[in-house]
Amino acid sequence: MTDPRQASPPHSATPDPPTTTAAAPYDPLRLCVFATIALLGWLLGPWALLGFAILAVVGYARARRAGLMRSRCKLGDTRLVLAYLVLLAGGAATAIVLSLT
Repeated sequence: MTDPRQASPPHSATPDPPTTTAAAPYDPLRLCVFATIALLGWLLGPWALLGFAILAVVGYARARRAGLMRSRCKLGDTRLVLAYLVLLAGGAATAIVLSLT
């Protein structure tokens, strides 16, 4: 076994292994997640929106209490994100009530 920190002499029979690492291929996981959420939204309607909005409100509220002031969300400020999510939950709850009456 050879020490990888040492270079092989120029007359060596075995060349050094390449030192460059290939970039990992793009993983479109977010697209899969978005498609799954869209499917659930289509199947469950306002119930899915209400559930995801409540889940997101709880998550952002915990993150804000832990010190997160800026989100990677397009809205940026976590207070705006929370207000948006509460608005979504309210709209979903209204749609559920209206569909039951």
